[in-house]
Amino acid sequence: MLQTLDIVIILSYLAGTILIGLLLRKRANKSKEDYLLGGKTLPWYMLGLSNASGMFDISGTMWLVTLTFVYGLKSIWIPWLWPVFNQIFLMIYLSAWLRRSNVTTGAEWILFRFADGKGGKRSHTIIVVFAILSCLGFLAYGFIGLGKFVEIFIPWEVVSPYIPFEIPAIYIPHFYGIIFTLFAVFYSIIGGMSSIVWTDVLQFSIMTVSSIAIAYIAYTALGTQEMDVPNGWLDPFFGWNLNLDWSGIINEVNTKIASDGYSLFTIFFMLMVFKGLLASIAGPAPNYDMQKILSTKNPKEATKMSMFANIALMPTRYLMIGGFTVLALLYYDQLNLETAGIIDFEKILPASIQQFVPIGLLGLLLAGLLAAFMSTFAGTLNASQAYIVNDIYLKYIKPNASHSKIQFMNYGSGILVVVISIILGFFVQDVNSILQWIVSALYGSYVVSNVLKWHWWRFNGEGYFWGMLSGILPALIFPIFTTTLDLYYFPIILIVSLTGALIGTYTAPATDINVLKNFYKKTNPWGFWKPIADLVKSENGDFVKNKSFGRDMFNVVVGVLGQTLLVVIPLYLILHENLNLIISIILLIICIIILKKNWWNKMEAEPKS
Repeated sequence: MLQTLDIVIILSYLAGTILIGLLLRKRANKSKEDYLLGGKTLPWYMLGLSNASGMFDISGTMWLVTLTFVYGLKSIWIPWLWPVFNQIFLMIYLSAWLRRSNVTTGAEWILFRFADGKGGKRSHTIIVVFAILSCLGFLAYGFIGLGKFVEIFIPWEVVSPYIPFEIPAIYIPHFYGIIFTLFAVFYSIIGGMSSIVWTDVLQFSIMTVSSIAIAYIAYTALGTQEMDVPNGWLDPFFGWNLNLDWSGIINEVNTKIASDGYSLFTIFFMLMVFKGLLASIAGPAPNYDMQKILSTKNPKEATKMSMFANIALMPTRYLMIGGFTVLALLYYDQLNLETAGIIDFEKILPASIQQFVPIGLLGLLLAGLLAAFMSTFAGTLNASQAYIVNDIYLKYIKPNASHSKIQFMNYGSGILVVVISIILGFFVQDVNSILQWIVSALYGSYVVSNVLKWHWWRFNGEGYFWGMLSGILPALIFPIFTTTLDLYYFPIILIVSLTGALIGTYTAPATDINVLKNFYKKTNPWGFWKPIADLVKSENGDFVKNKSFGRDMFNVVVGVLGQTLLVVIPLYLILHENLNLIISIILLIICIIILKKNWWNKMEAEPKS
């Protein structure tokens, strides 16, 4: 149960978020750009911290603690489902490419790429649909995670006497999710992007302090005791099969592993990498991540923002994840993980917090984790508002809407999206189920069209539309008829989507040559652009074609290695794996030196955009 000091800290934070929203309301309402993008005046390090904060969400952290508890150091690979290394692709080159467009949303970018003809309008429509679907999915995902989290600290027995209606046990997390969602809705809708970023910076500061404290508690506890874990738990490497047997330790974990579908780990890993590479090359999905990139001052700052988000997030988050994992393993018999009589391993994080975190720090940590939820929720909500207002209302319904009507639509669209996401959340069993659908099935439909849009000049709006549509439909249908792990039918969605993209492309004329030249000159991507590059070069002899594919891919490999080391270093530290810790630090230093010479210095040498 929460003590008075903890409650005061939590209420103070919640009051602070409301105050930030109110203080920045006037600034946000100056214009559409001020509301949706913070006026493109926010510095890269604040946006980087904000992006890191958005990714430091309750649902994701609960999931990662569960993964680390169950799979040990092999769990470091499973977040490649997102894929987590897409941030490296953004850092090395894609954030700069995207920001050069100077647009407001991903859908508006589509018109920059394909123009406003028939194909462009169709592709614009389909990306708006995808963006809203993915935003709703992420909002439902966060909503469920928050409810499960809060349920631990506010027992239903305490609340139920004051509720005039009966709520089934399975829907109690949903009830809590609704209540706490309202705070995020307030400051994000009132204060827009500036409010979101400033609140995120506060949140990340709280989480950093909390992570260090939890890691210290766990490190100290492990110094006097031993963990009972299966053979291979401490080894990040793996063979064809997972080969983690929890029999005689915690038997129920074996059931969890079987239900996750990760036992054939090499096949799972190969599919993750294959899907992850394609998804990363495709660029950011149209959610809060893309909106933060578009909110930066210029392409260089977009790149720096993506870099800083990686550096800030990984070690801070994994200090907390490693700390709670160790404490949960040491004192597993003290944890209450049951929901409706069934052990729910997704409750390891909140149960560990309740059991092991001292008064005062508990309030600070809970405030931070609630803020983490709000950060993700608010950023995603802002993205969905951007698509509804900018790409539906202002484009198709009322292009010349007054400032007051735009403001009304910002508020109204936000409320509508929240209501729909809450309804969607009632049909979701757990965090993992909706996460799998988002990252494996729905994003499978996104990959093909969004890889081709960057790298092939002949690819047009019709190809984009049919590629996306032919991918989205099976992504929506397959989960109804199969219980297979969503990742395993990703190749089918990929083939269907590629077929649709190629048929759509070759049954319609190429995009207008002037549109292609404008896109190529501004973005300067590498890939299959020779006819357009030749035309641009003939008109502008000073134009320098992008020939950095090899260097970019090399830097991506080094960056992914560095990112992975930022994950394992805090885990090795907490686990007292000193030799592995030293080796990892040395490797990280080598990665930093290489990237400094081969990426950062070359980026800084480029002329200002």
